[in-house]
Parts: sequence; C-alpha cells; structure tokens
Amino acid sequence: MSRLKINENGRTFLLDGQRFFYLADTVWSAFTSATMDEWEFYLEKRWSQGFTVLQINMMPQWDRCMSDVGVYPFETQDGITFDYTKWNEAYFDRAKIMCNMAREKGFQLALVVLWLNFVPGTWGSRLSKDYIMPKDFIKPYTRKVIEAFDEFEPIYMVSGDTDFDTPESIDYYEAALSEACLRSPDSLKAMHIKRGYDYIPESFLDRINFYMFQSGHNADGQQMAYLLAEKFYRDYPKKPVINAEPCYEQMGFSRNMYGRFQPYDIRKAAWSSLLSGACAGVTYGAHGVWNWKKSGKQPNPVMGEGFDQSFPMQEALLFPGAWDYGYIADFMKELAVDELIPVSDLLEEKSSDIRMAMTTEGEYLIYMPYPTELIIKKELHGYQAKAINLSNRSVSKVGICVTKASTRVLMHSFQEDTLILLKKQ
Repeated sequence: MSRLKINENGRTFLLDGQRFFYLADTVWSAFTSATMDEWEFYLEKRWSQGFTVLQINMMPQWDRCMSDVGVYPFETQDGITFDYTKWNEAYFDRAKIMCNMAREKGFQLALVVLWLNFVPGTWGSRLSKDYIMPKDFIKPYTRKVIEAFDEFEPIYMVSGDTDFDTPESIDYYEAALSEACLRSPDSLKAMHIKRGYDYIPESFLDRINFYMFQSGHNADGQQMAYLLAEKFYRDYPKKPVINAEPCYEQMGFSRNMYGRFQPYDIRKAAWSSLLSGACAGVTYGAHGVWNWKKSGKQPNPVMGEGFDQSFPMQEALLFPGAWDYGYIADFMKELAVDELIPVSDLLEEKSSDIRMAMTTEGEYLIYMPYPTELIIKKELHGYQAKAINLSNRSVSKVGICVTKASTRVLMHSFQEDTLILLKKQ
C-alpha cells in the first residue's frame, strides 16, 4: 500500500490513484489496552463493515478505561503519570506489531501525536497537570514516533481534542508539527480540535493537508455537524474536510446530562456533515471501543467530559450504527462520488437540519431527518427521485413536480431519516 494523497480537486483523497473515502473508526486506546487476540477480532469486524481508517492515540488516552495489558510508552508506577526520561521500547515494539496487523487488513492509520492533556495552556491540562510533557521533550518525542511508525505510511494527527487559545499551547504544537514535517515530509498531517471549535492558527495552515473538526457529544450542540462543515469549507483555504469526532453511538451526553446517542443521532451527524462541506469522509465511534472498556477493571480516575459509563468493548463492537456508517462508504463508492458541493441554499427552508449537496456529475443528495415535502428553487427537468430509508436501506420511488423556477419533491412514505437521490435520466 502507498500513502494517501490529496485529490487534485482539493476536497477528497486518493489512494493508488483511486478515490478513497475516509471512513474511520475511533479506537484511541488500542495500543495501551487491547490484547493481541482482541485486536485481531476487532480488525476483522471493522474490515467486514467497510471501515478504511483507524484513529489511534500514540500516547495513553487520558480518559480511557483501565486495562490489564500494562504496557506504556514510558516508565510508570500507576499508568497515569510517566517518567519522560525513560522510554519503554516494549510498548513501541508491540504497537508496531498492531500497526502491521492493521495494514495487512488494508487499513490506513491515523496516529495522534500529542493529545491535549500533554500540552500546557489547553482546556485538558487545566483539568489535570499530571501528564504535561516538558517543552524540550516535544521534538525528541515526535521524532521517536516518526522513526517507529513512518514505515506504516500513517496520517499524523498532530493534535488531539485541543484548543489553541494560549501562546503556550501553540508553541508546543508548533514544535511537534515542525518536527513531523521535517522527519516525514510526504505524510498527510492534520489537527484534531475540540468540540465546537473552528480555529486553527494561520501559521499551521500551509503545513497541514486537511481539516478535522469535532461536532462532539453535547446533546444541545449537534447542529455543529453542519455548521462547522460549512465554516471550514467556506472560510479556510481549500482542503479536504472531515468530521473526525461526531457523537459516538451509545455515548452518554457530555457534562453528566442524562441520555445516550442512538443510531439515528449518529447517522444524522454523519450525513449532515457530508452534505455541508465535509465530504472527504467521516469518523465513527462506539462508547466502549474508543476507551476499550473491559469488565471488572478499575475505573479511570480522570473522568474527562462527564460521560455515562461505557458498555464492555465486546458489546460496543457490535453496535448496529457501525453498519450504517459502512453503508455510507459503500454508497459513495457505488455512486462514484468524487466531491459533494453544498447547495442547501436551493431548499425552500423548512429546517436547517435538512441538508442538500450536488455531485460534480449533477446529481443531488438531500438528507431528511423526518418525512416532508420539499421545494427546490431550481427546475430539475428530466430528473427522477428515490428515497433510501437509512435505518434499513429500503428504497422507494418518489414523485417530483417541476414548475417554473422550482421543483417539488413529494413526501416519501418512510418514517425514519432518509436520503433523497435526484438523478437525471
């Protein structure tokens, strides 16, 4: 396999000259927490579901579930605080075996270099100062990561869940990014930023290859799935855009709010992003897989954003929403989508939650959370419409009526969230 590249359209990816849809699974805690048998089972399951990318934290995830694997990148007494003067080569050797297994299954790797809790001046470092790396260690550490893992041709997510609200945090990430560019000039690089955030320092923009945003796990902020997609598509230099952390399936709402995200919620987040400018791909997460929850293990003392407890990893790996996300990649491949251009302004607005995009071939896609009649402010002569029930992938023909300056799409008969495809015959 070769490295991912940016398509000449500036909005999507290529792998070996072919379109590549970035369908990632969030498995932040794999290197510290998964046994080799668990990892082999995990890879087989996600491969069968059509995932193409694995997002993994190089360092121990601060709000992971505790594990009996007990292997860390540095010497530690408790798995929480680390002696940054002493590498543990066994950790890197083991992680490389896991990377090789993933690559043999055809996965691309997206490795987080520096999660926010290791960086002073970020929101995470204000919750716990136990993890912060010394500033003069950032470049040697980044160099170590690249020396160990560049053979797997990964994407480097230089930051994880971060903000850039202080000069100190920017300085840390500048050190990591500049070292990554020096040591691995041909790899793709990006910044994973915190929920609802839309700022990346201008000094980084010419050295990152695509944008990652996070619509996140707040129950009252799910419109960020399309608002942030629009923001990066419209206001930043042209690059691929990905919702790299939409709401995770069965994640408890953040800030200790009662409730959990269901398959409908995660489908809505994915399609809302894809049709609003973030068409290069999307990331899935299962609550229990990202943090690798194992029954009977002690809880992590770091609670992060206040989520309700996880399901065991073995159960979370079987959540049904992963198949819904696999369908997205399959649909994009079957339709041969090269790029999706946001055109929601063509809709006579009923709700901003209804999202619309156009392919470069002139087809139209509309995501509808609920059934209703639609008015498109354009004459679509010669088009036919069909509705795809996203909960079970049933397909129905849909009537359309073209009048002067508009097209009326009649209400479909499905009662769940639906994708409308308008295609010229």
